[in-house]
Amino acid sequence: MSFFRTIIGTSKTGAVKVASLYKPSNWREKGKLWATGVILFTIVMAILFLGIYWSRTPGSFNVSEIALEQANGDETKLVPGYVTTSSVVELANTILNKPGGYLTNDILPPGLYLDNIPNWEFGVLVNIRDMTQVLRNDYSRSQTQSVEDKDLIIADPQFHYDNDQWILPSTESEYKKGLEALISYRDRLADPSSRAQFYARADNLTDYLGYVEKRLGSLAQRLAASVADSRLNIDLAGESTAQQSTPTPERTAVKTSWFQIDDNFFEARGYTWALLHIFKATAIDFEGVLKKKNAVVSLNQIIEELESTQDAIWSPIILNGTGFGFVANHSLVMASYISRANAAVIDLRRLLQQG
Repeated sequence: MSFFRTIIGTSKTGAVKVASLYKPSNWREKGKLWATGVILFTIVMAILFLGIYWSRTPGSFNVSEIALEQANGDETKLVPGYVTTSSVVELANTILNKPGGYLTNDILPPGLYLDNIPNWEFGVLVNIRDMTQVLRNDYSRSQTQSVEDKDLIIADPQFHYDNDQWILPSTESEYKKGLEALISYRDRLADPSSRAQFYARADNLTDYLGYVEKRLGSLAQRLAASVADSRLNIDLAGESTAQQSTPTPERTAVKTSWFQIDDNFFEARGYTWALLHIFKATAIDFEGVLKKKNAVVSLNQIIEELESTQDAIWSPIILNGTGFGFVANHSLVMASYISRANAAVIDLRRLLQQG
């Protein structure tokens, strides 16, 4: 009997009491730990899957359908410039309202640790900035002495606001102001009583292609630098009297940091995605100019090259193989498509400049 009292024990009143091994407080503590673990695991998995969902880049859209949708189905509103402006509006809507919204300035997970989509957003943003500037300085003006459009005066600087500010004011709030100004300009284009204009002329399109040449050339060089390389200095080539402010060596070693390879790739993918839609809209708004210059096929060639930059990525990571090795180099593949598109842009620009 004394043995069972040692294991189980009795109270002074003779009631049986459970040994410390079976105390309810121990079970409660263990239950709290399990509950905390389950909650933390659920939060981590939710953030992980949400991050995967937010990391999907948006698909392409039909510029004609988007323009007609923004015109509320009224085809009479599809005046020159309406499709191009509607496409820029849709690009801005996409980076602001896609799944997860605008991620570049996020300070909480999962947006905090995502970097591919923010770089993709920046590529699209660069194209929006170029387009709003061209709309303001070229497409909406008949000559250098003409007055700037009142809405584009607002839209242009708004999209040049810092792309990573989360407060006071946030990037999204500033870009939304620019978007509202673009929408106002688009609507005024379709209003016969408005003074808003879009001049679909060869010289205006040539000016925009000048922007594109430089952007594509820079992207191709940065992507090609994913492998070890050295480049000759050709900054002053072609002019014997040319000068530069600071001296540079005749040969420079160029190599992209391992941490920047995927950043450059997705920035290029975002820029070419946006440019693809701009050129599709250009084919519609500048149809008469392109036909007169027999340049429709040249623009279609550019569009085909840009469509190749949006092919599906079957690898879970951006690979950086070298030379003709076993592993692919995604940056060099992208650089190849961009270089071919850039060569076609240069040819189109020269064609438009011909009398």
